[in-house]
Amino acid sequence: MNLRLATRQSPLALVQARYVQRRLAEKGVESELVLINTKGDRNVDVELATIAGQGVFTVEIQRALLDGRADVAIHSAKDLPSTTSEGLTLVSVPERLDPADVLVGRSLAGLGPGATVATGSPRRKALLLERRPDLQVVALRGNMATRLAAAGQNGVDAIVAAKAALERLGEERLVSERLDPMWFVPQVAQGALALEARTDDVAARDALLSINHEPALREVLAERAFLSELGAGCSIPAGANAESHGESLTLRGVMISTNGTQSVRAELTSGDAWELGTDLARLLRDNMGGGALLGWKA
Repeated sequence: MNLRLATRQSPLALVQARYVQRRLAEKGVESELVLINTKGDRNVDVELATIAGQGVFTVEIQRALLDGRADVAIHSAKDLPSTTSEGLTLVSVPERLDPADVLVGRSLAGLGPGATVATGSPRRKALLLERRPDLQVVALRGNMATRLAAAGQNGVDAIVAAKAALERLGEERLVSERLDPMWFVPQVAQGALALEARTDDVAARDALLSINHEPALREVLAERAFLSELGAGCSIPAGANAESHGESLTLRGVMISTNGTQSVRAELTSGDAWELGTDLARLLRDNMGGGALLGWKA
């Protein structure tokens, strides 16, 4: 069989897609790439915080599956909205890379008072300000090459990026500091790829299952359940990171005010991924007073 793999056209997305191609080839499955230009790639001048949660990097790719132009959608799992589109199934998550965030340009201790750090993520901004309220945090967009080049230019002392992205691009030498996920809780599903197929396409689903890494899939499902429970009404920066331990999962989460002055954290362990993510979100939002503390609105 020959699978058509829909992917974004950015350098990082192409590296990820070719990795999936290699994994499929190892299982005897041939494939070709279908390149998609997404809304998020076209609107590089709009801050991600403005369009977050709208599937700006995924909708056109999913549409290619639904209208028959492709058989598989390859996503950075963190870009997927918390609810799966009707007619599609998240089938496979290959081995996950380190979900941590990193600083490029300077370490946190190496940033002087009032230093400037660039990021397009409200979560990253809030977590930085929690530890270093003196920092000036400015917006950042563009592909990975553009963002990495920003460190040390135009008054920007450092940027925040996903360690997995640098690893996939062979740019790990640029990492100034890996930010501890126990404090700097990663974005939901960071470091993972998500492979979707049409729900009724048994052949494509079987092929994707052959490269699925079950612990990584369960981690991503727990984190996505966390995000789903928070819902579209939650504009509070939040993160969650799951770790597999045999049959059980431990999930850590954070909700934090946009200026980093107030936060709630917790962790739970369970064998049921979806239940775990849902329970942790409720714990942070309700039982720990996260909603009232941080002004959450449904």
